[in-house]
Amino acid sequence: MVYKAIGLMSGSSLDGLDMVYTHLHATAGKWSYEILNTHCAPYSQEWTEKLSDAVNLPARDYQLLHTAYGRWVGDTVNEFIHAQHLEHKVDLVASHGHTTFHLPAQRTTAQLGDGATIAAVTGLPVVSDLRAVDLALGGQGAPIVPIGEKLLLVGYPLLLNLGGIANISLNLGEQPVAFDICPANRVLNLFANQVGQPYDDAGKLAASGTVNEELLQQLNGLEYYRLPAPKSLANEFGTATVFPLISGKGLTVPDALATYVAHISFQVQQATQPLMERIRTTPTTATMLVTGGGAFNTFLVEAIRKQLEPLGVTVVVPDAALVNYKEALVMALIGVLRWREEYNVLASVTGAARNSINGALWLGTT
Repeated sequence: MVYKAIGLMSGSSLDGLDMVYTHLHATAGKWSYEILNTHCAPYSQEWTEKLSDAVNLPARDYQLLHTAYGRWVGDTVNEFIHAQHLEHKVDLVASHGHTTFHLPAQRTTAQLGDGATIAAVTGLPVVSDLRAVDLALGGQGAPIVPIGEKLLLVGYPLLLNLGGIANISLNLGEQPVAFDICPANRVLNLFANQVGQPYDDAGKLAASGTVNEELLQQLNGLEYYRLPAPKSLANEFGTATVFPLISGKGLTVPDALATYVAHISFQVQQATQPLMERIRTTPTTATMLVTGGGAFNTFLVEAIRKQLEPLGVTVVVPDAALVNYKEALVMALIGVLRWREEYNVLASVTGAARNSINGALWLGTT
């Protein structure tokens, strides 16, 4: 069976809406994929500000933004379909939405982008609200990407995503393990923005800076890093805790970036080390697949590689399409699994009471 789907992902780094048109093949319980078309629709300054400020809105205005953003997403999907000549070739759209509130302790999560509106605008079946059931079952609601890693990326025991938040997966056996490590691009980009750059291209700014050891120790001492998995991070940890802590030291932008790269790479090493205990009991080679926008930050990737070398981990950065669009690809798979009424979020990853089928289904046409 072949499912022709569009996956949508808006990450916490706020660089834009990632879109993938993929063919997902299901054959005798095995899955494979083809990435046929991709695009990142950049956010205007207006949308960046609206999405950034959404958590401060009163309920009525928040709901209006939820609908307005859903309409923008629907229009953007239609433009993508037209530009790539995909009319009558799409079975469904799976939209992650843009995360605003993520409060696992209160069993609540919220993503902007009304699925009903996207379905009405595109005329296509839409799956949205991809985390809510897991939260209701006591899970972290994150990470949700490991189901895609388990089914589509067989052969990589370790997977690291360097997005707005860095997260790691152990992809062995029937019960993958995954959790958020630390804020990544969201914080790095905020400092690059201070010198008029959208991001630190290849880590050149960080490479020119000097690590502040006192700050590095403070960052590594934050309480979150002492918590056991499963665990997940809200965007506010990066913007309201980490960024102000660094800013308060009065460092130059290169020094702030150099220190934070050192922090990310150290926390990746800390997260990987206990996972190696399971890998060493198998004949599997300790290979880590690195994706997300941070995979293009060569200074960051090299810092991670140096931290992991003593553990015997080989770091692999794949082709640009998978680096940029892995999460959107997995959203498409999660949507297809919802359509098939199969589990699409794993309790071994999130800590929920059981595996669950997540996603609200909206039919664009009768």
